[in-house]
Amino acid sequence: MNLLSRIDPMVRLLALAIALALLLPVRGAAREVAQFISNAAVFLLFFLNGLRLPRHEVAAGMGNHRVLWPLTAWVFGGMALAGWGMWQLGQGWMPPMIALGFLYLGCLPSTVQSATAYSSLAGGNVASSVVAAALLNILGVFVTAPLFSFLAGGKEAAFHADGLVKVVTILLLPFVIGQVLQGKLGGWVKDHRPLITWFDRASIAIAVYVAFSGAVEQRFWARIDAPGWVWLAGGTAVLLAFGHVGAWLVGGLAGVDRPDRISMLFAGAQKSIAMGAPLATVLFPPAAAGIVLLPILLYHLCQLIMAAPLAARLNRP
Repeated sequence: MNLLSRIDPMVRLLALAIALALLLPVRGAAREVAQFISNAAVFLLFFLNGLRLPRHEVAAGMGNHRVLWPLTAWVFGGMALAGWGMWQLGQGWMPPMIALGFLYLGCLPSTVQSATAYSSLAGGNVASSVVAAALLNILGVFVTAPLFSFLAGGKEAAFHADGLVKVVTILLLPFVIGQVLQGKLGGWVKDHRPLITWFDRASIAIAVYVAFSGAVEQRFWARIDAPGWVWLAGGTAVLLAFGHVGAWLVGGLAGVDRPDRISMLFAGAQKSIAMGAPLATVLFPPAAAGIVLLPILLYHLCQLIMAAPLAARLNRP
C-alpha cells in the first residue's frame, strides 16, 4: 500500500482505465453512449478550466514575452517537428498508427498541473509556469489539430469542418463559458478543489477508456509485433530526451533567469494527456484512437517518473 501511494494518482487512474478497457471494452451500441458520456465529461473539464484560470493571470502571462513566445515556438514548432521526424523515421519500421501517434504527441500542448507542481519543487517561477502552461493549452485548442493535419498531410489525418466544429464545441466553447461565469462560480471551484481535481482525472480516464476500448476491439496487440513495441519504447525515450534538453537550451537562448528557465523546462518538455486523450476521440475513429494514444500514454508515464528526481536535482544549490 505504501508503494502504491507513491505512484502519481493520474498514473494509477490511467492504468485502471487501460486495464478496464482490456477486460471490459465498450462495444457495439454501448459505444455511442460511452462516447457521449466521454464528450460530456470533456466539456465539463474545459468548463472548469475556464472557471479556475483567473483572467488577470492570462493577461499577465501574455505580457511575459521573453518566456511565452520562445516556449510557444518550442512546443508547437520544435517538438512538432521532432514528432514529424519520428513519424517519418518510423514508416516501414513500426505500425503506421503508432508512427502517426508520435506526430500527434509532438503537436500536443504542455501539461498544466504537473508542469506547475514540478516547477515549484525545482525552484522555478510558479506564476510563469501556471500562465505559460495554461496559455499553451488554450492555444492547443486552436493549433494542435490543424497543425497535426498539416504535418501529416494525408487523408487519415485530414481536419475537416466537422472536426473543427467538434473541437470548438467540446473544448473551446466550455472554456469561454467558464471564463465568462468566473465571477459567479469561481469561488465555488476554489472551495471544492479536491472534488474538481478528482473530476479532472476521472474525465481524462474516461476518454482513455473509450479510446482504448476501440483499440482492444480491433485486437491492437495482433497489429503490433515485438519490434513495434521496441520502436514505441525507443521513440518515446528519444522524444523525452529531445524535449527536456531542447526546452532547457531554448530557455538559455531566451536569456531568462534561472527560475523562468526551470519553468520553461517543465512546460516545454511535458505533454498533456488531458488534451491528448479527449482530442484523439474527436479526431480519430474508435479503431485508431486507442493505438494513436499509445505514444502519449507512455510519454506521460515516463515524464512523471523522471520529473521528481529532475526537480530535486535542479533545486540543489
